[in-house]
Amino acid sequence: MASLSDRHAALRERIKAIFALHKGRYGNRRLTAAVRQLGHKINHKTVQRLMVDMGLKSLVRPKKYRSYKDDAGRVAPDLIKRQFTADAASQQWVTDVTEFNVAGEKLYLSPVMDLFNGEIIAYETARRPVFKLVESMLSKRLRDNERPILHSDQG
Repeated sequence: MASLSDRHAALRERIKAIFALHKGRYGNRRLTAAVRQLGHKINHKTVQRLMVDMGLKSLVRPKKYRSYKDDAGRVAPDLIKRQFTADAASQQWVTDVTEFNVAGEKLYLSPVMDLFNGEIIAYETARRPVFKLVESMLSKRLRDNERPILHSDQG
């Protein structure tokens, strides 16, 4: 009778190759699905056992950017009271910071939209989600005579 390691030698190599291809981000469930897509009938418990035997452990997913930090900052009053329309341009603007993964790196986008016509009037990108991201965008766009209400999720 062949030993367990001999019987699964080809499977071990496939698991190692898929694991390496995905830079250690695949756990046993995703590896099982990938091996099955190659046409092999395999139990997830077998893949899990082989991964443990080979010392393969998936990386923990990095945490997503969350701008909300509990009660750390001052809460601004809600001046627009969920009325997301405006009677004229440059009266009410809304903004938010969104995280994107571009070429394996995090990139943050901060657009400003005018609620009068839904137009994106300015945007800025940065590698870190700091206040300067929004501040520099507004300083480029804001004219001396404009005093719009700027609404955000307060992140």
